[in-house]
Amino acid sequence: MKQTIVTLDLEGVLVPEIWIAVAEKTGIEALRRTTRDEPDYDVLMRYRLDLLAENNLKLSDIQSVIDTLAPMEGAKAFVDELRARTQLIILSDTFLQFATPLMRQLDWPTLFCHHLEVKDDVIVNYQLRQPDQKRKSVAAFQSLNYRVIAAGDAYNDTSMLGQAEKGILFRAPENVIEEFPQFPAVTKYEELMDLIFD
Repeated sequence: MKQTIVTLDLEGVLVPEIWIAVAEKTGIEALRRTTRDEPDYDVLMRYRLDLLAENNLKLSDIQSVIDTLAPMEGAKAFVDELRARTQLIILSDTFLQFATPLMRQLDWPTLFCHHLEVKDDVIVNYQLRQPDQKRKSVAAFQSLNYRVIAAGDAYNDTSMLGQAEKGILFRAPENVIEEFPQFPAVTKYEELMDLIFD
């Protein structure tokens, strides 16, 4: 029998959407656009970088917003129980410079994500760990003879869900649920836990 690894998206699944929090704090409504709205991650990030430059927003400005955020209600207990029962890896399109305060509050689960190029506190570019890293990570675990169960909420999670032996949409918006009816969709951590271990 194969061992199992669970891969989870981070934002929208365990913690709030960072860019939406920044939009609310700064009043820059255009920053509310996320991977729930835009399937092309590069298009989305170029758009965000342009907005940061136009509004003179620095990395430290974003980090000060992130420092006010906490995992979603029930997320910490869910992660604790999941890690007690199986292996968990977070596969996220966030950045190391953003994720650290939130990972601390979740007791440091393993995180695969990207990183930002920063010069004098200005975000000048971003570096993907690799393109389509979520799906490729799942495929890599499968090549090591693991069975993978994946959950996420947005367009950028769907290739990971499709690659996994079981893919689950968690708190996904209606547009994603309608486009990907092959994945069960749930909204409560208890339901997600039940689907992972059924």
